[in-house]
Amino acid sequence: MNRSLTTTPKPIKADEIATTRGATTYPKEFADIVSGRSKVKLGDLFGLSNFGVNFTTLDPGSSSALLHYHKTQDEFVYILEGEATLYRLHPTTAVSGPSNSSAEGQHEKTILKAGECIGFPAGVQVAHCIRNESNAILSMLEIGDRSPNDRVVYPNDDIQATIGENGQWIFTHKDGTPFEK
Repeated sequence: MNRSLTTTPKPIKADEIATTRGATTYPKEFADIVSGRSKVKLGDLFGLSNFGVNFTTLDPGSSSALLHYHKTQDEFVYILEGEATLYRLHPTTAVSGPSNSSAEGQHEKTILKAGECIGFPAGVQVAHCIRNESNAILSMLEIGDRSPNDRVVYPNDDIQATIGENGQWIFTHKDGTPFEK
């Protein structure tokens, strides 16, 4: 991150910033689940380095991510507009849900409406994702710290992620083998 900003930050309208819908760092095998997601990394626009803030929109039928949890990163989500379906998976359960797996089990579903929020403390082994199961656009803020050495666990899918030294996610299969490019 650039810590030598030479100008005073100015306010911006998050919903007027151009984004690339469906852009993802997931390997191609998992990209479809977030194809209707649009994300603006607001924190990056201001040079923030201790935490990230994303303005995220989900088209109907799209997900924020695969079911996952972080080992060292806290996450917080605030629903701005629309209705979100929060999926949670507790550590003793495998589930078929908004992921590419065919595992069976039970998941917990909660509806979140505009003005509601939820947090996910680091290391708590409750996998989660948000899905837009409504007929309208969903918009939300996603906030997370930028803990070094974070690892993401995806209990239903053959994928894992670690944060690289450059701050970019590195995805591998659970046995450590890389995905084909």
